[in-house]
Amino acid sequence: MPSAPRSAQVPLAVRLHFGRAAVQTIADGLGVDLLHIKGDTVDPMLRPGRPAGSDVDVLVRPAHVAVLDSALRRHGWIVYSTFRGGSPFGHAQTYRHDVWGYLDLHRFFPGIEVDPAAAFSRLWRDRGRRDFAGVECAVPGVPAQAVILAVNSARAGAWARADVGGMWTDAGPRLRAAIDREVRALDARLAFDAAFGRIERHRGERGYHLWKAVSGHGGRFEEWWGRLRASRGIHGAIGIIVLAPQVNTEALSHRLGRAPTPGEVVGEFFRRPLRGILETVRRKDPR
Repeated sequence: MPSAPRSAQVPLAVRLHFGRAAVQTIADGLGVDLLHIKGDTVDPMLRPGRPAGSDVDVLVRPAHVAVLDSALRRHGWIVYSTFRGGSPFGHAQTYRHDVWGYLDLHRFFPGIEVDPAAAFSRLWRDRGRRDFAGVECAVPGVPAQAVILAVNSARAGAWARADVGGMWTDAGPRLRAAIDREVRALDARLAFDAAFGRIERHRGERGYHLWKAVSGHGGRFEEWWGRLRASRGIHGAIGIIVLAPQVNTEALSHRLGRAPTPGEVVGEFFRRPLRGILETVRRKDPR
């Protein structure tokens, strides 16, 4: 009797292309504007031979986020982490689909300080086009792609910053000038400089402490202090103060692989400040 056939493994690059096509098809049906960013959307001149990434990332016009969120849920995308629980910036919500894998929906991009609606309009105006699985998708222009790669690398680790450093070195004078113009237009200088180890140029600016922490020069305490310093207005500061002591139950669930029990949430509440103290001690005494 012949053995049962093995299920085929779909290559990651193929799944990503079809995932992008699936999200774009939903957006097109609703008239939602979105830009596909990072990963396999990046122009080869910026990342020749680099991996395609592991998930789908899209930047959505802020006014269209709620509409797309509802549609994604109707089409089988399950929220994995929310805007509030996903990062210090609250910029993206992550979804998981049984077929297409993971999707990060960005309502703005950290490091771009221009108003999110105005930033999206600029990126949309200069957009290009890429075809994924037979579906036409919008992508930022090449200089904007470079800015996004750079500011993303500022909080992604030393390997990513080295990668972007190579990108900048390989870019010719004309492209470097275009990238620099885009940095100015999007008010992304602080995060862009953080990616290249120049954050001390921005000491005293509102976002300095936060970007110093997320670029690897601080722990939990520094990050929360940075979030407070970077908050806009009294309401933003109050929101940070209220949120700081709360346990991120989404992150705890992902770490445990299941919903945490009340006792585990309480335990995490007391462990978090202890981990912060230990991080601070280790940085001061790295022996």
